[in-house]
Amino acid sequence: MFTNIKMSEFSDLEFSLYNFIVTHPEKVIYMRIRDLANETHVSPTSILRFCKKLGFDGFTEFKVQLKMYMNQTENLSFIHSTTSLTEYLERTMQHDYDQRIRTISQSIAAAQTIIFIGIGTSGILAEYGSRYFSALKKFSLHIKDPYFPMYTSSLENSVAIVLSVSGETESIINLTNRVKEEGTKVISITNFPDCTLAKLSDYNLSYFVSTEYRETFNLTTQIPVIHLLESLAKETYKSINT
Repeated sequence: MFTNIKMSEFSDLEFSLYNFIVTHPEKVIYMRIRDLANETHVSPTSILRFCKKLGFDGFTEFKVQLKMYMNQTENLSFIHSTTSLTEYLERTMQHDYDQRIRTISQSIAAAQTIIFIGIGTSGILAEYGSRYFSALKKFSLHIKDPYFPMYTSSLENSVAIVLSVSGETESIINLTNRVKEEGTKVISITNFPDCTLAKLSDYNLSYFVSTEYRETFNLTTQIPVIHLLESLAKETYKSINT
């Protein structure tokens, strides 16, 4: 209901009104406009202007939307992790995943340095992947800052493993383009294979699970990503030591 663009236009008085509403939504939905005015020490006219700035015709419509938003939040249901894992296993079994992982691991084994790239949750997994590979004697770095100055010309024969659920994050696409321009081979792990990142990559592994969002947060399970990273690391270790 309150986007960053709309909030950037709030006055100090409107921010005071906003803070009261988000702190006491269960109270506001039953208030009359005069009750809210008395509680927040602003005029009814200011409240009407506030509602119109948010795109509502009046205070009544605003309260209806606020109540609907509260109900959506309270009734939010999640996909069970076991269901997501089963979904992943069933869909990946339709593809020759073992062979693809062996092929990709051979390219990783031949590289001198591995660079893991990701932001947000994918950034945390990039760090995990880097540590896991390094523990199996394949030195790796991780980058969680999408604006990190990337010049890999000094890293001869490097491979970038890029993690992204959507494969459409602009900063990740730009960073991937930069490493490709430096001659780095790109391996991506995304949810679906038809995204921009997958098309930019030399190799792609997709895990095909239902996406989940809450407000602006991507809650899509990352269990398959951990499985793929560990599988790649172990196959890479075997490639090096056989």
